[in-house]
Amino acid sequence: MSAMIQKLTQFSAAEEFLDFFGIAYEQTVINVYRLHILKRFYQYLRQENLGELDEVALFKQYRALLLRAYEDFVHSTAAKEKVFKVFQDADAKSFTLDKLKSTLPAAG
Repeated sequence: MSAMIQKLTQFSAAEEFLDFFGIAYEQTVINVYRLHILKRFYQYLRQENLGELDEVALFKQYRALLLRAYEDFVHSTAAKEKVFKVFQDADAKSFTLDKLKSTLPAAG
């Protein structure tokens, strides 16, 4: 395991990751989307083949993926990005007030 990855395993807050990679951020975005950003970062990492990179290239790639994850939530919302299952399931279970009214017995 690379020294950088060992260092990352010690972090627990989104701010620690962003600070480590030198990414400027708005605290208000982090306050709302911290878990979404970290999960999206993890998803991006899983999509990449980073096994053969040296430390400098690995740092740059991780930084780019974290920045991409952060920007996803600067320009969008949790409901639109659907990182967590609750948002993925929400579309399947969504309903309108008219649909709800149609399930009520007719007033007579």
